[in-house]
Amino acid sequence: MMARQCAWLLVLVVLCGTWVGCSDTSASKNPPAGMLEIRGAGATFPAPLYKKWLEEYHKLHPGVLVSYKGIGSGEGTKQFMANMVDFGASDAAMSDEEMAAVTRGVQLLPTVAGSIVLAYNLEGLGGDLKLTRDVYVDIFLGKIKTWDDSRIKATNPSLHLPHTNIALVVRQDSSGTTYAFTNHLSAISEKWRNQGPGVGRLIGWPGNAMVAPGNEGVAGRIKNSKDAIGYVEYGMAQRAGLAMAWLENKAGHFVQAHGNSGLATLQNVEMPENLRIFFPDPDGQDSYPIVTFSWLLLYKQYDDHLKATALKQYVKWCLTEGQAFTESLGYVRLAPQVIAHTMAAVDSIR
Repeated sequence: MMARQCAWLLVLVVLCGTWVGCSDTSASKNPPAGMLEIRGAGATFPAPLYKKWLEEYHKLHPGVLVSYKGIGSGEGTKQFMANMVDFGASDAAMSDEEMAAVTRGVQLLPTVAGSIVLAYNLEGLGGDLKLTRDVYVDIFLGKIKTWDDSRIKATNPSLHLPHTNIALVVRQDSSGTTYAFTNHLSAISEKWRNQGPGVGRLIGWPGNAMVAPGNEGVAGRIKNSKDAIGYVEYGMAQRAGLAMAWLENKAGHFVQAHGNSGLATLQNVEMPENLRIFFPDPDGQDSYPIVTFSWLLLYKQYDDHLKATALKQYVKWCLTEGQAFTESLGYVRLAPQVIAHTMAAVDSIR
């Protein structure tokens, strides 16, 4: 039970602190006397990178305690809007309506980007699975039900596709990963957009879909479920040893998820003033089709000047030295123009 709690809650540490944990212990509720505590919660998509950042920053700056709980983008946004945390994190950013409801103001800060993959568990396949855009849309609509469907076989003639039912694995919690994935499906499919579930952090999937909490939960369910396929953050799938489908991009090319294909997707991104941008169907011959930013959610104004200063210093480190850890954990390094715009936004926080 404790191991499972460690996997989901990821109570990580340290702007400058001396404690690291993976459950809600008394240390997080009662930090040492004189230690400044900063609390955050939200997306599971970037949680492994956030853990690494906190650990590395701790080595350089002992003094302030930061905790982060990977509870999903939806719940993290709710806690941020309710002033229950000092910062939130989301892969779906926040809507104008949500931001308007926060009296202290909101500053969205893209800190990392990553790819969403379709990971699968098929024995004896004999090669890499390739999926066209229309096929993976219909798989997640529940219209393609077996692995040896003629449309899958047409793209994979040399593979040993079994005559077994496709087992869908999806998120059960309100999720920015779900938002980014369904935003992509809606962009590439009129059927999904107008007749299907549409776009959201939490949607209605076909009735036979298996659900799991968090990116790590989805990866684990796929790994333990024969004939399964599900959507999950690339680094999480990589660490779980899962096979990942090559997906057809807008240019009609099949692309494998990796750092270079994710970077190709981001090369032409122009950041808007509010730093909220989605690219659900990116252009480019080599672009991987499902890439998203993940944002930190900070207040425009903090009552505690020391807390605001410490948090800003940490975020600036994440945007500079911290970017060196992104690729080794399966994420996409931010482009220079994105970092420049985000650093300027950090300076606007008071």
